[in-house]
Amino acid sequence: MSVPSVALPRVGVAMLHMGDRPVEIAEALRTLHAQEGVELDVVVVGNGWKPTGLPDWVRTVHLPENVGIPEGRNVAARECRGEFIYFYDDDALLPTTDVLARLVDVIRSDDAIAVAQPRGADPTGKPAPRRWVPRFDVRDGGKAGPATWFWEAVFMIRRTAFEQVGGWPGQFFFGHEGIDLAWRLVDAGWRIEYVPSVEVHHPATAAARHAIYYRTNARNRVWVARRNLPAPLIPVYLGSWTAVTLLRVRDKAALRVWFKGFAEGVRTDAGERRPMSWRTVARLTKAGRPPVI
Repeated sequence: MSVPSVALPRVGVAMLHMGDRPVEIAEALRTLHAQEGVELDVVVVGNGWKPTGLPDWVRTVHLPENVGIPEGRNVAARECRGEFIYFYDDDALLPTTDVLARLVDVIRSDDAIAVAQPRGADPTGKPAPRRWVPRFDVRDGGKAGPATWFWEAVFMIRRTAFEQVGGWPGQFFFGHEGIDLAWRLVDAGWRIEYVPSVEVHHPATAAARHAIYYRTNARNRVWVARRNLPAPLIPVYLGSWTAVTLLRVRDKAALRVWFKGFAEGVRTDAGERRPMSWRTVARLTKAGRPPVI
């Protein structure tokens, strides 16, 4: 008697590329293609770049202009097919063949889990940036378990959860789109799970290397607050992050740009406002990160 085959979980892989990392994306795709235990539907969005030279098992979308990271990822997420979406930077790579299958297992282990984030490691041994670890205590890669935010570069999300909360805030272009998505997921009752036992490689780089960093960092911080926080918490959140910025940033020119970005965030449209419930505020606080820091 024949044994019925078991369908593999289908993972839609959403990648962005601007034509500037041909060696890196080739390695990213090579290690992706080697994944076992999952069925893949891979979509590469050419963000201001016409896709060419990619493997025939990769589907592509051409965006004539760079629409930014979150909106580019929205495009890729809409195009790729699968119960799960894996957002995958074009300079990352998967060091083992079971990375995606293990992340799927984490999400499938509990109907309340929306996100599974692996541990990021630089392949050359450089220390991982703090922003990669959704913990205040980042020693030994951080503690496994529920988290209140995640690293946007390499993570898996349940499609139903992603679509329920409206996906990425497309107008952000660069910066803080992850905290916006994380807060909306938590407010909708979903859980984010940090899984440091699963490792993904990514170069350890500084976010401030981008020319637009200080402007969009400040503008989007204001937008995150205006979109998601109860009104009494908005000035507290923005005040605490202004203080942090003044302590961290010593470059006066960078600070001027930051404050201009902050003003832009105040006067421009932040998008749909859906303030989280006070129950969500309490839930985030209990988990170790009240939404004012």
